[in-house]
Amino acid sequence: MRDTKERLSLLWIFALFNYLYADVVALFAIAGSRNSFKPLPQLALLGSAVLMEIPIAMILVSRLLPFRANRLANIIAGGIMTLVNGYLTFVAPLTTSLGRPPAYPEYLFFGTIETVCTLVIIWQAWTWSGVAASS
Repeated sequence: MRDTKERLSLLWIFALFNYLYADVVALFAIAGSRNSFKPLPQLALLGSAVLMEIPIAMILVSRLLPFRANRLANIIAGGIMTLVNGYLTFVAPLTTSLGRPPAYPEYLFFGTIETVCTLVIIWQAWTWSGVAASS
């Protein structure tokens, strides 16, 4: 895999599958629990949709944009996803007093993989040299 565009796109696919499967596992945990829960407000659902659209869009963006815009988009999108995921996985469960349990081990597992993946995306984009870029 010589092409950085291809590599970045593949990393976004990997991150997206991890985000999605972590959510599926979380839904199984919620459905299997006997605890009642409140549905999320519409604004929170919209925020989740916008947040998940970032890695979905980055799969295409990584392949279609020219070097400079591509590099910048990957750094910004990777930074946003790293900060949000890092906060939701590692900081919020320890600092909020919403009566929620700490993050489940499987969610910490996925969160660690997702965070490492987006850090690799940032690193790949940051160190990407436009010399070998054809477009």
